[in-house]
Amino acid sequence: MGPTGAGRPYLACALGQQACREGYSVRYLRLPRLRSELAIVRGDGHYPRVLAALLRTELIALDDWGTAALAPDQCRELLEILDDRYQRRSALLASQLPVANWHEYLGDPTLADAILDRPVHIAHTITLKGESMRKHHKPLPTNEKTSTIHTK
Repeated sequence: MGPTGAGRPYLACALGQQACREGYSVRYLRLPRLRSELAIVRGDGHYPRVLAALLRTELIALDDWGTAALAPDQCRELLEILDDRYQRRSALLASQLPVANWHEYLGDPTLADAILDRPVHIAHTITLKGESMRKHHKPLPTNEKTSTIHTK
């Protein structure tokens, strides 16, 4: 976890890439995008197959944990995914939100307890600190000879 720009996705991807190099299957997902994908496959009948594929993946990295509110059905879905993986497969959760705020983020106290009971007690926590790494990047140089292209 850590503030915006501290490098959470970079670190999650680096850990995922190392896992790939060691022969593990990995999938990096932003939690908001996963929610959208699950909503689509729930409607087209592929939901069980997608959940099975997620379970077969040895490491899933869920980024942007806590950036968008979850509806109760999405919390239940998250519980199902994390419960299926518990002590069988790995999950990496990357968040701006401190763990102390996760319970509040999840809303429903019963679901929050059930969801957080899986990863929190067995997790290795890495807390990133510092300013946004984006502040250290220089803007692209401008070329006065560059012209603007207009399309019709």
